[in-house]
Amino acid sequence: MDKYLKQSLSIDAAKNRRPTTRRPRAAAATASADIEDLASPSGCRAVAGPTTAAAAVRAELLRWYDANRRDLPWRRAAEPPAGSGSGRGEEQRAYAVWVSEVMLQQTRVPVVVDYYSRWMARWPTVDSLAAATQEEVNEMWAGLGYYRRARFLLEGAKQIVEKGEFPRTASTLREVRGIGDYTAGAIASIAFNEVVPVVDGNVVRVISRFYAIPDNPKESSTLTGELVDPSRPGDFNQAMMELGATLCSKTKPGCSQCPVSSHCQALALSSQNASVKVTDFPRVVPKAKPRSDFAAVCVVQISQGFGEGIAEAEGKDNLFLLIKRPEEGLLAGLWEFPSVLVNEGKTDTLNRRKEMDKYLKQLLSIDVARRSSVILREDVGQHVHIFSHIRLTMFVELMILNLKDDGEELCKEGPDSTKLRLINENAVQSMGLTSGIRKVYNMVKVFKEKRLKEQSQVPTRKRSRRLK
Repeated sequence: MDKYLKQSLSIDAAKNRRPTTRRPRAAAATASADIEDLASPSGCRAVAGPTTAAAAVRAELLRWYDANRRDLPWRRAAEPPAGSGSGRGEEQRAYAVWVSEVMLQQTRVPVVVDYYSRWMARWPTVDSLAAATQEEVNEMWAGLGYYRRARFLLEGAKQIVEKGEFPRTASTLREVRGIGDYTAGAIASIAFNEVVPVVDGNVVRVISRFYAIPDNPKESSTLTGELVDPSRPGDFNQAMMELGATLCSKTKPGCSQCPVSSHCQALALSSQNASVKVTDFPRVVPKAKPRSDFAAVCVVQISQGFGEGIAEAEGKDNLFLLIKRPEEGLLAGLWEFPSVLVNEGKTDTLNRRKEMDKYLKQLLSIDVARRSSVILREDVGQHVHIFSHIRLTMFVELMILNLKDDGEELCKEGPDSTKLRLINENAVQSMGLTSGIRKVYNMVKVFKEKRLKEQSQVPTRKRSRRLK
């Protein structure tokens, strides 16, 4: 057994080290935990071990990483050209690392590759990003989720450009809006070669098994930065993350291929006691059950000066009403169809429409019924959208209005016209809507196509009747 392990591991000791099943503290069972909330390097407790063993682990892990690392665009961008020095090149690498690490939080690598490539093609430098608008950034980000990260990227870029230089250390990087311990460590070590650890979910798992720490390291603050290679800190941190993402997986760790398995205390314990498994480390903390919310969503389509039938309303410069969400909170600053939360006991059609009518009247400062006729108003269906801490059931309806005057005036008469927008169908197709709102729009499209097909089979006189 390696000297790095404790010399006397009895069966009884192994049983005592097995993860307990006690109920975790409520504070730790949050479903919306952010990667930046993991134990910070400054608060880590170093786990004692011989320097020679630490050096062996570094060497073995880096050899494995050099031979097996995945070819990813942000890694190519972060590699300094031969003979390059410091300066703008390092800042450009720092920007590339920053963008990729933020995108990779809660998102799989294959998905991020395409988003990253499009992002860097449009905003190749921090200066170019700082000149973008929040709406442009949201459109580029659409589909990645966790939109506050996109907002923080833009705000952070503006802050860096205003200061005139890219922060070069983990401590100064943490002063940038939206950059926490994890992202600061990644940028500082990979771009600027600072010897500082990076702690993401994959590293948490690797360290927990390496030292056989049964408690979730996030709550026990037992992670260590002692292993970080002083000569190649960036590569070492990426190697740790790569190991956790590929071989040291949650449920099926590839211990036989692991380059540092001979140093792994969890593997040593499991080899001595069949009841102890490598996957017991770290102990799984149950996620809090997301709360259930219910919303009435009304896709308002406006047809100006045309007949009272869905067939006549199609293809006639139709406009759709969008509302901008508040600048703080869930999906801050993003555009959506009119939506209002309703009580669980009042999700029936009558109550939902009452709440929606009240909302639209307040939103537009006019009585829509007095200045328009309703061509169609029908329920389309339900869509359940899962956020990290919310299970949102959306009851979707389509309302087609035939306005008696200029539709653009609707958006000018509300209490805050900057939060209202009428856009045509082409703009809806290309706009960066959230995945939930995109799903709602696609539901409406399918519904309309079905109704048009049904109407095409009805005699003309009946077809021209108003559909209620």
